[in-house]
Amino acid sequence: MENFAGTSAVPETAAVESEAGIPARLLPVAELHLHIEGTLQPELIFALAERNGITLPYSDIDELRRRYEFTDLQSFLDLYYANMAVLQTEEDFAAMTHAYLERAAAAGVRHAEIMMDPQAHLSRGISLETCVNGVASVLATSKEDFGISTMLIAAFLRDLPEDSALEVLDGLLAMDAPIGAIGLDSAEVGNPPAKFERLYAKARGAGLRLTAHAGEEGPASYIIEALDILKVERIDHGIRCMDDPDLVERLVRERIPLTVCPLSNVRLRAVDTLSDHPLPAMLAAGLNVSVNSDDPAYFGGYVDDNFAQLQAVFELSNFDRARLAANSIHSSFASEERKAELLEELNGGDATP
Repeated sequence: MENFAGTSAVPETAAVESEAGIPARLLPVAELHLHIEGTLQPELIFALAERNGITLPYSDIDELRRRYEFTDLQSFLDLYYANMAVLQTEEDFAAMTHAYLERAAAAGVRHAEIMMDPQAHLSRGISLETCVNGVASVLATSKEDFGISTMLIAAFLRDLPEDSALEVLDGLLAMDAPIGAIGLDSAEVGNPPAKFERLYAKARGAGLRLTAHAGEEGPASYIIEALDILKVERIDHGIRCMDDPDLVERLVRERIPLTVCPLSNVRLRAVDTLSDHPLPAMLAAGLNVSVNSDDPAYFGGYVDDNFAQLQAVFELSNFDRARLAANSIHSSFASEERKAELLEELNGGDATP
């Protein structure tokens, strides 16, 4: 039969229906929308605070967890940036990265493209070398240690001026930082992609891959700007495309990847409940969507948790689960050889790239 190297059939690994009450088998996936700072679990936050002599504004882990009820993106960002204070040394960044990869491996992740916010660390006196080298030291052996190939993405804060982003990109290029792509994140509303046209032109000229958050809280027009002005290859989130039928038609025609984060969208109130999420409609429309965890320590779940809750609410078919997994692999910035390996694993060892 045809297989998911051609994205048209259910792989053998997903062919058997799960029995009632038994979780569906994990499929190998690529995680394409993951902020490493958003993987800081409360336990690690307190451990790093103790190691670095930092007094946290929470008496204990339970008090910190009670603050994870967000009303919008900004309410999350306030806590997200505050908790970064515990990241002081290369060892701290390495510990955070190691913890994520260990959990991701258990979730079925076989390739991860990991965003890091260098500006958020520079603004509090942490050098580029400290944050980049700390994360990169673990990613360098991620395939051997966890079975996960990786790429580091430098994500830029869209609520800061473009000149700040350009300065940081220059610093990353000057130090020959092991980054493979750039992204755009943080507060979307009022910060359109067009604001960063020069940044993306420079990164493109340096041979970096391009992605950007668009269409989460911001309008569908931000997705169009990211494609036409920034020339991105992939859209992070993108759920607001469903407000624009012409854009949906274009995204389907051009097979533009959309890295959707269902539990994140619910926790940040982009949608009211998971049952309101547009993912099924996006699949039905033929959009190239994948499932990702975004900031799993804050939003209640890693990739496997996202799949499990989607399965519980929407009763995803084996075909849809496999299609989402295959989309993630095809949409990655991994080498063609690595994609072929992952598609073969997805298809139970009989794929033809």
